[in-house]
Amino acid sequence: MIDKLTGPKEPSSHSFKLNPPSVSVDRQFGSFIEDALKNVDSEHKVTFSNHAQKRLDQHGISLDKKDLSNLEEAVQTLAEKGSKQSLILYDDLALIASIKNRKVITALKSDEMHEVTNIDSAIQVKRDV
Repeated sequence: MIDKLTGPKEPSSHSFKLNPPSVSVDRQFGSFIEDALKNVDSEHKVTFSNHAQKRLDQHGISLDKKDLSNLEEAVQTLAEKGSKQSLILYDDLALIASIKNRKVITALKSDEMHEVTNIDSAIQVKRDV
């Protein structure tokens, strides 16, 4: 047999309370902002592969903060133009860089460079004196 439902159901005597989820924060907002800013800065830093660093060391070349800043600016310019693999001519250096990864892959003296393949762009950067 099927019973028919008639009329509205009376409210239940049971009451349910929803507790808001408890949220715990491990660190203060200030340290969160500092960490976020560090990550933004690190995204724009140019890094060097082990191979590139060995080549620079072999030639006795060290780059100071101004040099790195110039290279970072060049990589940013190339990234904005959609470059992927680029030749960066910097003073007497020829650097091959992965623009997407912001990493210099290899480094050599400009006079040692005879042929470059598998690049889609090139930029010449003047060293500030």
